[in-house]
Amino acid sequence: MRRAVILVAALAVATAVVSCSSNPAGTPSPPSGSGSSGSGSTGTTAGTTPGSTPPGSAPAGGLAHQYGVRYCEVLTVTVTDAATRAEVWGTQGLNDCPQAAFAAIDPAKVRADLGVTVALPNGPRYWVLDDIVANKLAGSGAIRDFGGVAMRSIATVDLGKGLPDRRPYARISVRRDTEFVFSAGRTVYELTAPDGAVYVMQSYSLEVDPGLTVDALAGLGARLALPPGWTYAARTLTAPLVVEDDDGIATVIQDELHNSYQQRTPARGDRPAAAPATTGA
Repeated sequence: MRRAVILVAALAVATAVVSCSSNPAGTPSPPSGSGSSGSGSTGTTAGTTPGSTPPGSAPAGGLAHQYGVRYCEVLTVTVTDAATRAEVWGTQGLNDCPQAAFAAIDPAKVRADLGVTVALPNGPRYWVLDDIVANKLAGSGAIRDFGGVAMRSIATVDLGKGLPDRRPYARISVRRDTEFVFSAGRTVYELTAPDGAVYVMQSYSLEVDPGLTVDALAGLGARLALPPGWTYAARTLTAPLVVEDDDGIATVIQDELHNSYQQRTPARGDRPAAAPATTGA
């Protein structure tokens, strides 16, 4: 019974973590917008046609021009007596998560094919940032087909042995080396905690409210059941904003709609963004 309770809690917190842990690698090719073809298998996919980032435009080890890009993920969790570990598979840089194929993913088949304890689809979601710089890949980088949706291994998350806190607005520490870049002129959506910590939204989710749109985000504060002392606000950037980890640890939260935020690093959150590196000949 205790194992089942831990699994449920681990799944919940891992869903929050993966939504805040995207760590793409490699240089994507021109968009296809349709995912890979397949018949429901989860085999390794070779030569998959990537998604939204044109060649030569991505930062080295990352993705550029991601604002408004749709993505989704599958979380595969293995539970043992010693630890609970989740591998994150995501469509970032590969395709835009075609709805019919994503909805048809069979978690039981994924679980059996990969030999894990449970598989959990996460999404669809939309980025509200511009560029992602992944300085170090946290996943294997392998690409698999999930029922016709190509996904890459982008992170492995150790959830430990205890019961993680998955309540909305609970702080979760994620080990990663990633920079999220918001361009000047972009509207950002921020939660401020009573201690002054500021959390910047990186993606919004359709899981709880399938009708949520980017146009509704400015007024989202009126819908959220914010804890005492917390505030929500939208502002337009006059200079680029970089939200990054603090020595390899990112602090992330979600609201009750599963929208994801990362804490701005004190004294570094508003530093100038470096120009995205280009790749190719």
